[in-house]
Amino acid sequence: MTSRRLRVAVIFGGKSVEHEVSVVSARSFAGAMDRSKYEPVFIGVDREGRWYFLGAGMEGVGERVLPGCGEEIDLLSHVFASAGPRPKSGVQVGGSGRIDVVVPMIHGSFGEDGCIQGLCELAGVAYVGAGVLGSALGMDKITMKRLVEAEGISVPNFIEVTKWEWQRQPRRVKSRVRARIGYPCFVKPSNSGSSVGITKVNEARALTGAINTALQFDRRLIVEKAIDARELECGVLGNDEAIASVVGEVVPSNEFYDYEAKYVDKGSELIIPARIRERASHNIRSCAVRVFKLLDVSGMARVDFLMDRSTKQIYFSELNSVPGFTDISMYPKLWEASGVPYPELVDRLIQLALQRHHEKAGRRFDYRTGR
Repeated sequence: MTSRRLRVAVIFGGKSVEHEVSVVSARSFAGAMDRSKYEPVFIGVDREGRWYFLGAGMEGVGERVLPGCGEEIDLLSHVFASAGPRPKSGVQVGGSGRIDVVVPMIHGSFGEDGCIQGLCELAGVAYVGAGVLGSALGMDKITMKRLVEAEGISVPNFIEVTKWEWQRQPRRVKSRVRARIGYPCFVKPSNSGSSVGITKVNEARALTGAINTALQFDRRLIVEKAIDARELECGVLGNDEAIASVVGEVVPSNEFYDYEAKYVDKGSELIIPARIRERASHNIRSCAVRVFKLLDVSGMARVDFLMDRSTKQIYFSELNSVPGFTDISMYPKLWEASGVPYPELVDRLIQLALQRHHEKAGRRFDYRTGR
């Protein structure tokens, strides 16, 4: 007697600026699933935030999720099943069976920041990747860098700027940037991905435009010292026993690894493994796992570093809890170079999600004093 295949829902699209990248990642991730073990189904989220159950394929989806592409889902009735009895495991969706595991493949806002992870927790369903806390910390550059710096890990010098502060005291902000950061510097939204909204500022007169651009994507931004550095990345895989991949290097086609360099211009180069000394590689891999655990991330993450070209000093840059899974994405390529082919990587991630879900099932939510 053969066991039932696990029904795995891949959620993609969303209101994020990385909508199109998410679509490609979802198609690629599902394509690598072992069909003898898993039955993939697809849930698309359009740019207005409407959810659609697409069933077993993405044939109706092109570069983005469009209104009417599938059966529109009422989250309260379908995902949480609040109007009727809950299934014994998983959640009901689309009227055609329960979901055993969710794969949140929405990059950036409303997918990588803890929102979908919170939905899965409330629904009581296993899901791939970091939990609510790890997702939120991994998304917010300011809080993430403060925690990492407090742990004794080097980060580039930075300051925080809020929209409220910029609108009321722009001269004071400019003075702080000049005194504490200097030029060149990077201006980045605190919560955004794929380098969207990021500007490299080489002189003071360009700062206003860069800040206004970043504030279109978040109410908080980070101004960070620009370092003449090599961009190095490392994959982490696991829950409590996390392991690191080989280290890779990104050689961007543009001045820095912005959205165009990542997904539009094919001139960027990924060097795997990176041509760095063994000691530097060991330090980066060790630090990647350390940050992964510090931020309470689980399942997967891509951890990015900078290596100063002149001093060889290594700085932590950021962690991505839902890294890209396209055919040109660094995370699956790093693991392939580490001896974990794409289909095996997908299988491990699903099994890690089930493992963590099983561990959570043993928690107590009641307390009796014995009186």
